[in-house]
Amino acid sequence: MYKNDQVYRRYSESFKLKILSELSTGKYNKRQLGRIYGIQNSTINEWIKKYNRQDLMNTRIKVETKDEITRIKALQKEVEKLKEVLVKKDLEQLVSDSYLEVASEKLGYKNVDELKKNLEKKR
Repeated sequence: MYKNDQVYRRYSESFKLKILSELSTGKYNKRQLGRIYGIQNSTINEWIKKYNRQDLMNTRIKVETKDEITRIKALQKEVEKLKEVLVKKDLEQLVSDSYLEVASEKLGYKNVDELKKNLEKKR
């Protein structure tokens, strides 16, 4: 067998539309049609996109109980509170760093590290 002995399949427009119509009836799914006609699922997906039949694409339905919904909402509120606390802490740290910079300048130190070293020595 030679390197270029690959088989390329070309499907007619009517065949493609036939597959899509069978899929739209709901009698067969993509996997079943692929087995019956020897077509890859990805090929069927390409045809769905080509003919703009998004209604035939897989859809996910998320089913949740009321307990799960309330738990998710509670977790979302907790995440928001934690974000607020984190921002507040970051701002406090920024203010502290700014105070140290101003204090080191006013006290005649070259930088904040020098001020910290001097304070450590005094302890």
